[in-house]
Order: sequence, then structure tokens, then C-alpha cells
Amino acid sequence: MSHLFTIGPVEMFPETLELGGKQVPYFRNDEFSEVVFSVCDGLKRLLFNENGEIILLTSSGTGAMEATVLNCFSKEDKLIVIEGGSFGHRFAQICEVHDIPYKSVKFENETLTKDMIEEAIGDEKFTGLLVNLDETSNGQLYDIEMLSQVCCEHDLVFVVDAISAFLADEINMDKYGIDAVILSSQKALSLAPGLSIVSLSEKMLKRVEVIDSKTLYFDFKNHLKNAERGQTPFTPAVRIIIELENMVKRLEKKGIDNIIKETNELAVYFRKRIKEIGLDYPTYPLSNAVTPVIFPDENADVIYQKLIDEYGFTVNPNGGDLGKKMFRVSHVGKHSIDDIEELVVAISNLINNK
Repeated sequence: MSHLFTIGPVEMFPETLELGGKQVPYFRNDEFSEVVFSVCDGLKRLLFNENGEIILLTSSGTGAMEATVLNCFSKEDKLIVIEGGSFGHRFAQICEVHDIPYKSVKFENETLTKDMIEEAIGDEKFTGLLVNLDETSNGQLYDIEMLSQVCCEHDLVFVVDAISAFLADEINMDKYGIDAVILSSQKALSLAPGLSIVSLSEKMLKRVEVIDSKTLYFDFKNHLKNAERGQTPFTPAVRIIIELENMVKRLEKKGIDNIIKETNELAVYFRKRIKEIGLDYPTYPLSNAVTPVIFPDENADVIYQKLIDEYGFTVNPNGGDLGKKMFRVSHVGKHSIDDIEELVVAISNLINNK
């Protein structure tokens, strides 16, 4: 099996793999409820959301994005969507499908600035801002302090998709006034795909109470009611939740600042080595989670396949116009400096035809 340098799924840890090999238990009982309570309490601490609530959804991250829009906004709202890549565009698609008024801040491969957002807002009245903090399609990390300031100045509800940024970059709901954070199991949490998480602030919970969401499976009011007894309305991803409890305990023991620091060290090392072998990465701010590698000979797709075939390394390919120009390398999951060095050497050998 290939060694994963992908942003999701990622290389998993031995403790998680061991838990994954065990029988899935029955879950409509007090024992599983205690697991759910433990998970939610730990996530609230890691996200600095002590007064809010956690919702566990058996879905991909996109399901959680859609659920958040459905339960936190209505046709009476008007939203600003940061659309700097395919994942930002997904928020726009969700608003489009559900007839929720929005306006996109569109840009491509350039640094997002406050002026771009202010120009889009103009004299209009908006109620919320949606952003994928790490636009995973190109690796750009948006300035969370700047986004928080815009939301504060314009009285906007602040929704952050931190699916790729969590545990790689700073996500502090209290510090930045974030009203909803969206996570997914297969990124830096290093679990299997299938579980997504929405963390709601105390302020957002009040919006959820009055929004008439037209959904059964994703109804947050129903999820919150069931969460009071440590359960979900429908069958959850039981095994992943059990693995998540173990992971959350390990993360809290290690300390979130230490985790972010280690991820940053891996990213910095990789970026230094990529330049040393004659490749480059974009100049806009990058998340610690992933590095887009630019290939001047526009052979990224060829190198991508050879890394798999000749070395057993899998990275994230880019689609569309960027397919030949770059691929992306993840720094989350079970990685070390030695692992990164092996990957860099492999890339160097391939671009130099060794």
C-alpha cells in the first residue's frame, strides 16, 4: 500500500489502526453515550468553545458544510462567500441550491485582502460570511484575524470550514469570534473518512433555534436534543467516534500548540528542501497543512504517477488547468522529517531522471 502524503485520508497512527480492528459495539446505551460526551467535551476545549455545542454527523465534510448553511441561515439572510478555489465555490453551490442569497469574493492564485471583501460588501447589508480557511485546492491560508475583524465591523455571523486547517493552523473560536467551525475526520484528526463535526458558538445556537431548516437527516435541533443524552438521531459512525475519543485524549495530552508547531516544522522543512532541488511553491500565505509544489516543466502529473509506481508515495494531484503545473503535499497525519526527506529525494530523482 502506498505511503500517503495526501491531505485526506492521511497516514493513520498505530493506536487508531488497532482500535479499527475491533468489533463495532452496540451504541444505544449509556456506555456509548459516555464516549460521545467525552468526544464533545474534548473538542470544545480544543476549539476554545466552552459555552457552545458539538454536532457529530455521519457524512463527508461537504455534508457538514451544507448542514451548517441549512440550519444557520435562511432566505432572509445574505451571505458573503470567500471563493478562492473549488472548496470556496462549494459554499456558493450550496447557497445556490437552497436559494440563500449570497455574493462571492472571487479571486484566483492571489492573496485574499480585506479590501477585496470590503469592495464586495460595499453599501449592501450582509448577515454572514462563509470561508474555507485553508483553500485546500491551492493551499492558501486566509488571514483569520482579518476575517474576524471584517465580521466584527459588519456584524456578520462567522462560519469557518476548518476541515484542512484544524490542528495545522490556529483555530480559536473564542479569540476570533467564530460562530461555526466545520471539521472532518480524515484530515489532521487522522481517522477514516465518514464523520464530520460542527462546533456551534452560543450565539449560533440561538440562530439555530429560530431557523426553520427544511431537512430531516441534518436537522441541528434534533441533533442537539439527542446530544443531551450522548446520542445522535440516526445511526452514527460508531467506530470512528470511538477512534475519535482516543485521538482527542491524545491531542489534549500533547497540547494543541505543540501539534501546530510540529506541523509547521514539517511544512517549513519540506518547503526549504523543495526550493533546494529546483522547484517552487506559491507566494500567497500557505497553511501548515499542505504545500502546493510548482513544476516549471509542467510535468506534475507525470511525476505524480511515477511517485506511486516507482516509490509507493501518493500525493494530492491537481485537476483542470493546474494538473500539469502543480501537485500538493500534505504535512498532517503520521509523518516525520525522515519521511519528508524520502519524498523529496524521490521527487528530485524523478525530475532529474535518475
